[in-house]
Amino acid sequence: MANTVSYRPKPGEIPTDPGVYRFRDAQGRVLYVGKANNLRARLSNYFAPLPSLHERTRRMVTTASSVEWTVVASEFEALQLEFTWIKEFDPPFNVRFRDDKSYPYLAVTLGEPVPRVFVTRNRKIKGARYFGPYTKVWAIRETVDSMLKVFPMRSCTEATYKRAQQTNRPCLLGDIGRCAAPCVNRVSVDEHRSIANDFVSFMAGNDSTYITRLGKRMRAASDEQDYEAAARYRDSIGALEAALSKTAVVFNDRVDADVFGIAADELAAAVHQFLVRGGRIRGTRTWVVDKELDIGIGELVETVLHNAYDEDSYPPREILVPELPEDAADLEKWLTERRREGIREEPRGPGRVSLGAVDLRVAQRGDKKALAATAATNAQHSLMLYKTRRSSDFVARSQALADIQEALGMTEAPLRMECFDVSHLSGTNIVASMVVFEDGLPRKDQYRRFSIPESTDDTESIHQVLTRRLAYLGTEPQRSEEDLAVKKFSYSPNLLIVDGGQPQVQAAARALRESGVTGIQLAGIAKRLEEIWLPDSDYPVILPRNSDALFLIQRIRDEAHRFAITYQRSRRKRDIGSQLSEIHGLGPSRVQRLLKHFGSVSRLKAAGLDDIASVRTIGPALARVVYDSLHDDPRDSDGGASTVGNDGSGATDEYASELSLNGPSGPEPKA
Repeated sequence: MANTVSYRPKPGEIPTDPGVYRFRDAQGRVLYVGKANNLRARLSNYFAPLPSLHERTRRMVTTASSVEWTVVASEFEALQLEFTWIKEFDPPFNVRFRDDKSYPYLAVTLGEPVPRVFVTRNRKIKGARYFGPYTKVWAIRETVDSMLKVFPMRSCTEATYKRAQQTNRPCLLGDIGRCAAPCVNRVSVDEHRSIANDFVSFMAGNDSTYITRLGKRMRAASDEQDYEAAARYRDSIGALEAALSKTAVVFNDRVDADVFGIAADELAAAVHQFLVRGGRIRGTRTWVVDKELDIGIGELVETVLHNAYDEDSYPPREILVPELPEDAADLEKWLTERRREGIREEPRGPGRVSLGAVDLRVAQRGDKKALAATAATNAQHSLMLYKTRRSSDFVARSQALADIQEALGMTEAPLRMECFDVSHLSGTNIVASMVVFEDGLPRKDQYRRFSIPESTDDTESIHQVLTRRLAYLGTEPQRSEEDLAVKKFSYSPNLLIVDGGQPQVQAAARALRESGVTGIQLAGIAKRLEEIWLPDSDYPVILPRNSDALFLIQRIRDEAHRFAITYQRSRRKRDIGSQLSEIHGLGPSRVQRLLKHFGSVSRLKAAGLDDIASVRTIGPALARVVYDSLHDDPRDSDGGASTVGNDGSGATDEYASELSLNGPSGPEPKA
């Protein structure tokens, strides 16, 4: 492999000014668009020696055949130009938005002689005032239905309105009082516009003021003994409060903000947006992002904001994000200009907002921080839901298995895959997990977990666990019902995956050679770069970032990691809890306090007498007893036994221990 690409410009050719650069392939397609405050310094990072580059960056650089750049006056202009080109060219190596559908809005056509209110996805209606976006059309319709009881403005189509004018008969909404019926001159055009202006003012955030005004009118009518009018005002207040009950009061009524939560892993990210107007959550929006390059949350925030505030919408005065990007000041400037442009394009009317600067920041405390945490929780749930739905799709699973077979050079698809992961806490309580996927779906009844009494490092742990597991292959099938778990354990996988890179794969390959078992493909997945390592290979296998194959391998690796962590934590808690419960003078409550204070055996053992005595209700005398018990009494050993369990098979602990000690054909091989 060459040290760098052939199209690398000479260092003196690249300017040191701010600008935007584009990588193109041989057909002229734009692969990636980026900006830089110093083009020479930024581009030199792409043309470093290829082995030193991030794996995804190296793939982009080697796929491209040329690079070009445009110099601008400032980094802010570079930011604007970058956003424009990403929107125009849709480069495959930039962040790609999977959910690009248009969201429904509530529109009021103030530009028409007789304004009307309706739900639409079209953001380009001339002279319309928009509210939203929202996620559910039915929720908007329910809100509008409640609002029309108080603001009976026109909501019919143009054809219905003209038909009513010609026949001099209003539609059903006019008959039931949900429309003031300007079509038959029950109200004048000016009176109807006044109703529409009140509707817009209410939706723009002046809701509490309007409800207070109605309350005063209701009490005044009651004092004048005009009970019919008072009842109408009462019903209007109830209708508005019902409409407002569909949103949550989170801040005072002067707050306009968008709150973003982002949950990301190595392949994708989910974004959840709360739209707060007038102190209330007026709408939400969620979408999923495919990440081709490995980017951080700050850089992802920049792209998310560009997608959220395109030419069809403008930002509020305040934007809360989980992390500020490096060029936050320039991004704030761009958002402010985008806000002013959007407000100027709106039709004149009540409830207009000020042309203030946009404040981009991270919530630090109070209700805003709580709402940001809620947005993050929703984003995490959306990401989990996206991954679950993707993995449950039969066509996607079949394609993933076929792609894995092709990428790893296997003779048949990996219908049964087993993945192993090692977990420990500072070298103590070393455990490992084995999870099984068949036909792309987890088989939790065949999960297994291992206890490793002693090991020097992760590679040695992998070797021990694989040696134990492979000892069960090639044995005669068990005939007794009580040996059912052993029979399941003796099934041979098509693909054996270890969590780790080349060192872990080599340790697993050594165990595979020593066992004499053949016909099993071995691979390892390195978490940081999501690359697949094969035995005796100098370079990893790189699967496309958005491929179903990499998604499936990542999921089985994450499941093995989760299963190992869960077992390791239970072992750690059980070990320290069992030791402490045997100490005279320590009851359950004191044991719990020590567990909560120190959290692990190693930390409690490393603690001094004064540290132990500082725990509430322990005291110096009892601290001495605890200290002596932990340092004088040797810990019991399980004799190198592997604790094998499962996640739903129903095997007992006694049987699991017997299985790990004796194996299918005699003593377990020693690591």
